[in-house]
Amino acid sequence: MPLHIGIKVEMKSLSMQTSETYAYFELPFCRPDKLEKKNESLGEVLNGDRLTFAPYKLEFLVDKDAKVTCKKRLTKEEVAQFRTAVALDYFVQMYFDDLPIWAFLGKVEKERIDDPNEFKYHIFTFYQFEIYYNKDRVIEINLRTDPSFATDVTNDEEVDVEFRYTVVWKETNIPFEKRMDKYTMSSSLPHHLQIHWFSILNSCVTIFILVSCLGTVYLRVLRRDIYTLAQDEEFSGNQEETGWKSLHGDVFRYPKFKYLLSSALGCGTQMLAVMVAILSLGVLGVFQPYDRGVLPTALVIIYAITSAVAGFSAVSFYHQLEGSNWLRVLLLTGGIFSCPLLLTFFFLNTVALNYGSTAALPLDTIVVILLLWVLLALPSLLLGGVSGKRIRSEFQAPCHTTKCPREVPPQHWYRGVITQMALAGVLPFAVIYIELYYIFASVWGHRIYTIYSILFVVFILLLITTVLVSVAMTYFQLAREDHQWWWRSFLCGGSTGLYLFGYSFYYYFERSDMNGVMQTSFFFGYMACISYGVFLMLGTVSFHASLLFVRLLYGCIKGE
Repeated sequence: MPLHIGIKVEMKSLSMQTSETYAYFELPFCRPDKLEKKNESLGEVLNGDRLTFAPYKLEFLVDKDAKVTCKKRLTKEEVAQFRTAVALDYFVQMYFDDLPIWAFLGKVEKERIDDPNEFKYHIFTFYQFEIYYNKDRVIEINLRTDPSFATDVTNDEEVDVEFRYTVVWKETNIPFEKRMDKYTMSSSLPHHLQIHWFSILNSCVTIFILVSCLGTVYLRVLRRDIYTLAQDEEFSGNQEETGWKSLHGDVFRYPKFKYLLSSALGCGTQMLAVMVAILSLGVLGVFQPYDRGVLPTALVIIYAITSAVAGFSAVSFYHQLEGSNWLRVLLLTGGIFSCPLLLTFFFLNTVALNYGSTAALPLDTIVVILLLWVLLALPSLLLGGVSGKRIRSEFQAPCHTTKCPREVPPQHWYRGVITQMALAGVLPFAVIYIELYYIFASVWGHRIYTIYSILFVVFILLLITTVLVSVAMTYFQLAREDHQWWWRSFLCGGSTGLYLFGYSFYYYFERSDMNGVMQTSFFFGYMACISYGVFLMLGTVSFHASLLFVRLLYGCIKGE
């Protein structure tokens, strides 16, 4: 069984880990005459894996004692490279039979306790592999370094170094099916689960308060108004129209820039479909710990396929609003998210190339992604758009719209769009705040996240909270005789994405030790894209919730 090896650069802090990835032989290890690389899948390449076959030969049930890997004389430049790697906490990441193992490159010691500025840098030169097997299956592998075998690289001077390793095989009763359990235990520790369940309980309490408030408004205000109107067959008879009741002729007036709204709703529907699909696969156990590349591959393919959902949703809704230029809507739907994402990717890929990081995708992988977009995403988008055009349906408005729009009364400053967005995003963000720590730690700190079931529950609670907040904000807007709720409901729902992007600043400065151009640009670049996707998704959920609420509300009255 070959041992695949890679190296990760890690800047470690007490609170959080942040990392960059580089090829193993970027450092001056003993390089073989012929460097053999592992064939990576699309997802593994997207994940930054650039594995090569290691110089350590681990043969099944063959023990080795102090086997010499190589001997070499390090130049001054090579010594400086190793010293920098040790100072920055570089560690090696290897895979044996798909089992991951790690080892630090070296250690830093204080030469004198009374002088904190004096440090000694050493690289480990002796690796100890301990492998457990059950019959003909590898169950577990551990890697240890021997501090007594370390070479001093403190000074810029040539050093002779000898790399050695030992291999010990031991039998175990652990079945093959449970060999990954030790990698998932960190996410399922009791104190971690208590935090997750506390987050869910907190979200449930928030939803209960929202439902109570909306129930009170319905019982005390809406129910009374609807009952009064139901008694009068002539809506404008002997009673004065005030509040939301006076908007029956304008509340379903089509919004401005309906082509842009339709495209945003189509793309938001696609984001929702992608999220539901990924979480469902996670709950079903498709994404196993360190099953490298499965999640990125699934994300790319699902996004391409669900382009049909985006095209259908955008074009069908645009036709309901009596739009005619459906091709413009379809093209805008295809580019409203993917174009900013592609621009961000090409910029960050250029940065990674300049730094020599394995986060930079090779040209052939970029070509594969572009082909997937051209041959799968675009045809799916076109198919969905054509289907949305052919399956025509009229806009369901229970009230007729007047020819002349009603003037919106002057509103207080706190009823402006920006203020309402700030208020609307607080509660949905509070629902996911605790869970965000674990998600960020998994994505940016390279920790293991396996409890997709809890994440799915939190996601459902987020959607419910977004719906309830949207309904409440729309009602209060209509109560002030403001009928321009279309865009407002979308922006208020999507404001949670802006809170998410704001949280990324807190995470960057307070919870991580990220620094440098590459780490900063990668973090904020991709967080901007993720936050934008959340903005579109939750904005779509919010809009459709408000649309349903308005239809039900005005369907209870007779407006001619």
